[in-house]
Amino acid sequence: MAPATAWLKSIVTGSLAIERTLGTPSSEDAYQPMPWEERALVFAVREPFPTRTSQTTLVYGRVQAGEPLKVRSRMPDNGIIFSDGMEADYLQFTAGMEATIAPSATIGHLVI
Repeated sequence: MAPATAWLKSIVTGSLAIERTLGTPSSEDAYQPMPWEERALVFAVREPFPTRTSQTTLVYGRVQAGEPLKVRSRMPDNGIIFSDGMEADYLQFTAGMEATIAPSATIGHLVI
């Protein structure tokens, strides 16, 4: 099993199905997880919702080692960050706070 979550696989698979239904040609036929040794992270915005004052231009992407993603909160109250569907392990993320997201320098090894 490659490093990816079922949630991410679900999001990408659903997005590709919507794309096909709308008649938009897809560059991918199915979700392909990254190899274990790849030094990168894949992210997806859980509920991208544009408003009169916000946009949804950065909703999916890849963060490479040495090229961190910096995100600044504009949410005045109750903003949080969590990973891998583990909302209980959240970090406060309210207006003015900045998060730097990058692959870890520490590499894990699976031992069977």
